[in-house]
Amino acid sequence: MTAVKQIQASARAQVGKGAARAVRRQGLTPAVIYGAGEAPVAIALDANKTRQMIYAGHFLTTLFEIDVAGKKTRAIPRDYQLDPVKDFPIHVDFLRVAAGQTIKVEVPLHVVGQEQSPGLKNGGALQIVAHSLEIEVAPESIPEFIEVSVAGLEVGDTLHIDALKLPAGVSLTSTKDLTLVTIIPPTVEDEEPVAAEGEAEAAKA
Repeated sequence: MTAVKQIQASARAQVGKGAARAVRRQGLTPAVIYGAGEAPVAIALDANKTRQMIYAGHFLTTLFEIDVAGKKTRAIPRDYQLDPVKDFPIHVDFLRVAAGQTIKVEVPLHVVGQEQSPGLKNGGALQIVAHSLEIEVAPESIPEFIEVSVAGLEVGDTLHIDALKLPAGVSLTSTKDLTLVTIIPPTVEDEEPVAAEGEAEAAKA
């Protein structure tokens, strides 16, 4: 489950493109906290630390406690923008979360049990159709990933969304018959070019 991470921020008195550029020149990343029926709050984060958090992974599913001059706000990142050339963060949006509130987030799907799949042992290939799933969950209970097992699957078998065993408190935002993974038949190499090459050598002789 997601651990609450602490992050320090400073308040921004001015907003707008010019003010944002000035903040970035100071080695900071402009950000905003919104939602929960309260007015948006403009803040600034340490740019290097923000970049490290983004590239460490799971940034958009991590619950933060943002400390702005002693006032702490629980929020989860909803979006971020990176510089298209230098890949450093240029803006982050945070959504406030209240006690008892649930949110929708996308988490990765991890496939396990490959070593117990007869289909894969016999040369079949694993085709992952869904690499992530959108779930609804309390912010403090966001799982890092959801597992699906292909143990026992033969070539041609498919797992759908109803095969998932979800953690307590987690629900899917879609109940459609979504295909997750399939064991596809082994790839048969085309031997015609080899035969054609042999015929060409025979013609030369």
